[in-house]
Amino acid sequence: MSVDVLIGEILTLSIMAFALGMDAFSVGLGMGMAKLRNSQMLQIGVIIGLFHVIMPLFGMMAGQFLSGALGALAGYIGGALLLVLGIQMIAASFNKDGEQIISPDGFGLFIFAVGVSLDSFSVGLSLGLYGTRPFLTICLFGLFSMVLTWAGLFLGRKVQAWLGAYSEALGGAILLSFGLKLLLPI
Repeated sequence: MSVDVLIGEILTLSIMAFALGMDAFSVGLGMGMAKLRNSQMLQIGVIIGLFHVIMPLFGMMAGQFLSGALGALAGYIGGALLLVLGIQMIAASFNKDGEQIISPDGFGLFIFAVGVSLDSFSVGLSLGLYGTRPFLTICLFGLFSMVLTWAGLFLGRKVQAWLGAYSEALGGAILLSFGLKLLLPI
C-alpha cells in the first residue's frame, strides 16, 4: 500500500472520528456545566474514549447482517439516554439539595459512555465491511472522542462559571435537545 493511500485513509478516518466525537463534545459541554472535579473530568474523557474504542471494534466484529437494523436502534437508545440525563440535570438544577438521579461516576458514567458511543457501534459495522484497518480506526475514534469530551467538559465549566446556578439547567437543556435530535431526525 502506498503512502498516499495510507494518508488518505488516516485523513478519512480522522474526519469520521471527529464527526463521531462531536457527540462526545456536546455531551461533555452539557455535563461540564454541572460541578465536576478535575479528576472526574479526566475520568469521563478516558471512559468515553475507551467506549469509542470498544463499540466500533464490536461493531466491526459483528458484521454486515446487523448493520441496517441496529443502526437506527442505536440512535434511538442513545437519544433516549440523553433525554433522561437532560431531564435529570434540569430537575437537579431546581432541587435545592442538588441530588442527581444519575451522576457521572460509577454506573452513571457507564450510562453516559454507552449513550454517547452507540453510534460508533453502527459506524464500526459499516467500516468492517470496507476492510479498514481496525487498530488505526479504533485508536483514532478513541483519541478524538476523548479529546473532544475534555474540550466540551472544560468549555462547559467556563460557561458554568459565567451562568452560575442556571448553568446546570442549560447543560440539561443541551443534553435534552441533543437527545431529541437523535430521536426525531429532522
